[in-house]
Amino acid sequence: MTEISVNVDRIENVINVFGSFDENLKLIEAELGVRLTDRDSEIHISGEAENVLWAEKTVNGLITLASKGEVINATNVRYVIQLVKTGQEDRIAEFAGDVICITAKGKPVKAKTLGQKKYMDAIQKNTVTLGVGPAGTGKTYLAVAAAVSAFRAKQVNRIILTRPAVEAGERLGFLPGDLQSKVDPYLRPLYDALFEMLGPDTYANYLERGNIEVAPLAYMRGRTLDDSFIILDEAQNTSREQMKMFLTRLGFGSKIVITGDITQIDLPADKTSGLKEAMRVLDGVEDVAVCRLSAQDVVRHVLVQRIIDAYEKYGSGGEKPAAKGGRKK
Repeated sequence: MTEISVNVDRIENVINVFGSFDENLKLIEAELGVRLTDRDSEIHISGEAENVLWAEKTVNGLITLASKGEVINATNVRYVIQLVKTGQEDRIAEFAGDVICITAKGKPVKAKTLGQKKYMDAIQKNTVTLGVGPAGTGKTYLAVAAAVSAFRAKQVNRIILTRPAVEAGERLGFLPGDLQSKVDPYLRPLYDALFEMLGPDTYANYLERGNIEVAPLAYMRGRTLDDSFIILDEAQNTSREQMKMFLTRLGFGSKIVITGDITQIDLPADKTSGLKEAMRVLDGVEDVAVCRLSAQDVVRHVLVQRIIDAYEKYGSGGEKPAAKGGRKK
């Protein structure tokens, strides 16, 4: 049994690191199998030697984040533990980055992982950025935040959000209403992100004035888009022809962000994903960045990360489903 103490000198950092009702300390205990107690401005850690060392590095990492103004929550704690266990504790301060955008409710939007920080840096530095990764890694949300930030700073005159109208493994059948009503269900995730960043009223005003456009990918054909921040979402469901068409819409003073998850392709089996091909074709092209986010960058509910990991393990050698028409023995 080993026991050490970690000093937390500022009372606001103590409150932040501990969390409401010491919830952050309890999470560290559960994840690392140690015992943590707080006495005055010190955290006492006891347990097996290796676990105590990990816990000490985790607490110090959280103190570093708190001193940089980060709000410590369960997501931060789990991610810092991940970095510590993989020997990357010296990089913890890196993702305490600048605010990308302030939402309509005053919430600051920041990169929460090293992968997200790299993704945001790539968007800032490059004209075309491909953000590829599993659900919950913030690909679309952060891209919309970057677009709103650029628009507010008058770096662009328009925000254009688009995605292919491909059903996610379902047949939705006839949708009533005019053309916009028919494509709205496919574009809902983009609306949701914009509503959060701008608020419904501001969004409606910009939409009416033409500063914001949310449209299916088919609407992009034949256009040249100048002074615009263009986001192509769910790009794994584009064909190679659609992807080439989209990329060649780029005009002067514009920026393109393409997001997608190559593990969730809803195209027919005989069609090549335009995103997968673009990742190969554009790799190494000047002013184009390909950012690969992973399960470590998932910032949704912790269960989302576990589900992604489970599917990856299953796909890499787990039990395979029975053949169509066949039966498991």
